[in-house]
Amino acid sequence: MRVLVTGATGFVGAHVARLLVEQGLDVLALVRPTSNLGALADLPVKPILGSLTDPPSLEHAVRDIDLLFHVAADYRLWVPDPEYMRKVNVDGTVRLLEAALKAGVQRIIYTSSAVTVRCSATRLGTEEDFVHPEDCRSVYQLTKVLAEQAVWHLIRQGAPITIVNPSTPIGALDRRPTPTGRLIVDFLNGRLPAFLDALFNWVHVADVAKGHWLAADKGRVGERYILGHQNMSLSDFLQLLAKVSGHPAPRMRIPYAVAYMAGTVGELWSRLSGREPRASLDGVRMASCPMQYDSSKAVKELEWPQTPLQVAAKEAVHWFRTHGYVTKGVLHEYRARG
Repeated sequence: MRVLVTGATGFVGAHVARLLVEQGLDVLALVRPTSNLGALADLPVKPILGSLTDPPSLEHAVRDIDLLFHVAADYRLWVPDPEYMRKVNVDGTVRLLEAALKAGVQRIIYTSSAVTVRCSATRLGTEEDFVHPEDCRSVYQLTKVLAEQAVWHLIRQGAPITIVNPSTPIGALDRRPTPTGRLIVDFLNGRLPAFLDALFNWVHVADVAKGHWLAADKGRVGERYILGHQNMSLSDFLQLLAKVSGHPAPRMRIPYAVAYMAGTVGELWSRLSGREPRASLDGVRMASCPMQYDSSKAVKELEWPQTPLQVAAKEAVHWFRTHGYVTKGVLHEYRARG
């Protein structure tokens, strides 16, 4: 079986590609000419040059492919050009999937996001709950909602697509790092003196990769599966990081109004400097909305594993420390008791 993975050089995609290789599949990866292939260096994965913004390259990439994992996405909480994110996450997804269907790809797993799942402070989000475009709080969330709507349109036309919705993955190989990974790095480097508390769902990135494979192996076409694990406030997550790392957790909580002001100032600075702000308005808006989910459907239907979050946090801390991301504080791995 020939399998194509988009986003294989990224955080989740690298874990998906690694798992598929372990399954004995013939794995190809769509990569840009400028992509860092470090995540694939030790894997027998064939790189195929292409881009979600280059339609001819997508048509070439999906030839003779049996199974497609579309994991790639522009995941940032601040972008200088929102239209580019839309071209990648929405238009690129449509182009790729249409090319795959035309080429006769038999099975497609589309990586959406849990941010497309509606929830509240009193009710966990399920696969039956959908965020509407007018309710989106960030450019990233809007592009993922619009992309998933386009995917549902293809499904209604008979496309063999299953959707997975990862929550907030943590673990090893977060090279860029993602916004969540940067939070952990800032924590380890003592650059997080205060925080805006929020409600999230956290999950081991290796479990997310397994969820992709199980969705292809056992999942139903035309269904979505939330790949999340533990609902936990950011405050409690920072306490968990403190336990596994040996660094003290920040105690100062920032009121929403102060965080919003910081995001406004950060974005103004970014317009002048062209550099990404440490705090963005999109990030603050997203944190103001509870993001907690019920993943029981994936657990029951896919027999999907749930690794304890402490294991994922230890792996993330160890990986960031041993790969040069931590420049302050304890440099050896802290082994928490218990």
